[in-house]
Amino acid sequence: MPKIKSYSAHTIIVFLAIVFPMIVSMVKEDNKPNLVGLLMNYEKPKFTKEGWFSGNLQQDIDEYNNDHWAFKEITVRLNNQVYYDFFNQIRVNGFVAGKEHYVFSEPYIFSAYGDDLLEEETIVTKLKKAKVIQDTLKKKGIDLLLVYAPGKGALCKEFVEDKYVHPVKTTNYKMFADNSKKLGVNYLDLYEYFLQLKPKSPYPLFPRFGHHWSFYGECLAVDTIIKHIEKLHHCDLPAYGWDGIDVVDTARQRDADILKSMNLVTNPPQDMKLAYPKVYFENDSLKNTTRVLTISDSYWYGPVYMGIGRSCFAGGEFWYYNNKVIPSRSSEEKTETWQLDLKSEVESNNVIMLLYADGNLTNFGNSFIEDVYEMYTSPATFNARKERQKNIQVYAKQIREAPLLLKKSTQKSKDLQISLDSAIRMDAMKMAGMIK
Repeated sequence: MPKIKSYSAHTIIVFLAIVFPMIVSMVKEDNKPNLVGLLMNYEKPKFTKEGWFSGNLQQDIDEYNNDHWAFKEITVRLNNQVYYDFFNQIRVNGFVAGKEHYVFSEPYIFSAYGDDLLEEETIVTKLKKAKVIQDTLKKKGIDLLLVYAPGKGALCKEFVEDKYVHPVKTTNYKMFADNSKKLGVNYLDLYEYFLQLKPKSPYPLFPRFGHHWSFYGECLAVDTIIKHIEKLHHCDLPAYGWDGIDVVDTARQRDADILKSMNLVTNPPQDMKLAYPKVYFENDSLKNTTRVLTISDSYWYGPVYMGIGRSCFAGGEFWYYNNKVIPSRSSEEKTETWQLDLKSEVESNNVIMLLYADGNLTNFGNSFIEDVYEMYTSPATFNARKERQKNIQVYAKQIREAPLLLKKSTQKSKDLQISLDSAIRMDAMKMAGMIK
């Protein structure tokens, strides 16, 4: 009899352990976890005949319940804390921990050590096309500028874990810079500028817990870019500067963007003195007339938040990875570049600037150079190709804007070890009936 009671008590405990989170999830009104950087489906799947018979409905419901169960946040944070405290690992996709609490995007470490090398012929071919574009646009009074930005892996090598360190023969950055000079392509080398600046900079150019250059480094980069464009395009842009600097030990702006995504229970101490210039742009409508279109990676988000497009570049847009248009032209939906007429867009600007950090040079321009080159040298084939791709782009846009679909594409990119863009394209082609 006592054994039966003991067995029943154990059974009850196990049963409660299983059902308790389910009960809490049902009675708790908001089960949305407060986590940063995790792709989640916030809209509960609705019953449809197609979803039922395809078998996708139950899978979607399971995905939703997994994202919204009562203890999702605390279990994720506890798991991340254990990996960070005991193994010096951070649970952020594509990022690794370095020495002294520095965090790095792993591809940027590979770039710094030349582990992602392109064939030099590939780079030369791209730059020769850029030179054709540069010469074509110059006849129309438009200047093309390529900007090579430094990544954290290159500027903070002393904090990279030893397992990544080895002698460097060459890098994509060096091949891009050297061949740009040889071919006469307009370029600005922020990479070399930051390397020279680092030993004498009074404040960090890259923060410990951030992916991009520090806000202070960003301000220096913007100042250098403005001066370079004024010289290249023979124009006078609104004055840019700052009237004082706040120095604090708690990161502001984007200087701890990865720390937030680490989703820890207890964050490590922030003891790095970071500088925050009090930035201003001259308010002069007569000077703010040089429209600059910027095609860039996430490094350009900071200057956009600073207001450079509106206050200095005559309302010039930012095309994020040559895909998303920022700011969007519609308040109702996001605008993507494939929806625009490329020729009229390019020719409505005074300067076209492509700015990429070294970790993204393997896909420099995200086909912008190839598209514009074909548009000017073979308009018939360009127009035919763009028309064929429209159907795929419609579905790709749907995927990017639907959390559940984007989550599935993200998982596919991890499973197949391909880029997210490639995974989205595969799923879009499947939705368009082009592949099974």
